[in-house]
Amino acid sequence: MKLRKNDPDFFEIFNSFNNREILEYVSISKRTRFIITLATLIANTSKEKYAIAVRDALEVMSPIEIKEVLYQSVAYVGIGKTFELFEVTNDVLAKNGVELPLKSISTVNKENRHEKGLEIQKRYFGDEVIQSMIDNAPEGQERFNDFLSGYCFGDFYTRDALDDKDREMITFCVLATLGGCENQLRAHVAANLNVGNDKEVLIDALTILLPYIGFPRTLNALAIINEY
Repeated sequence: MKLRKNDPDFFEIFNSFNNREILEYVSISKRTRFIITLATLIANTSKEKYAIAVRDALEVMSPIEIKEVLYQSVAYVGIGKTFELFEVTNDVLAKNGVELPLKSISTVNKENRHEKGLEIQKRYFGDEVIQSMIDNAPEGQERFNDFLSGYCFGDFYTRDALDDKDREMITFCVLATLGGCENQLRAHVAANLNVGNDKEVLIDALTILLPYIGFPRTLNALAIINEY
């Protein structure tokens, strides 16, 4: 790796902080740590580090689980940043003996995707919150709530392989990494708590995110967690 050769001080500082100082404070599983790392590297579009993380994650995650972290990120990061990462993921999996394509794990169709997505929204955020959002949409802008239910939640959250806690953890990590999404991050902190990722789990996740996203975004996210 060129970084190790040309910038040994940075390489040593990053790895010392990430591996020695941070990990002594967290108690979440190795699998969850990889989910967090993959999610933040996707949001940062860090192709080289992401490829390494995909390879290493195969130790504790199935290929389908790894691929699902990327699928879950698409609606939040956007196709522009995630498109090439599908190729990166497939290349790493193929080099490690995984037969492609992986089986489809979609569970919805065009007739029920909106309904199923809306069900998940109401389960995560509460009926009243979602209904109020729908009822109070400005005239002519109702389509965005439809997109949110059908695309974000219907097409992605309904997929197999990852559970509610995994998917909301990914969303939390992506939003914290992106920054500037505090309103959405606040909503998804509440959703994480509703699906079983308690405050200590979120603080552990943020501890792992720190070297990847820096102090300003970490402290902004921490302030939101501490509202609960």
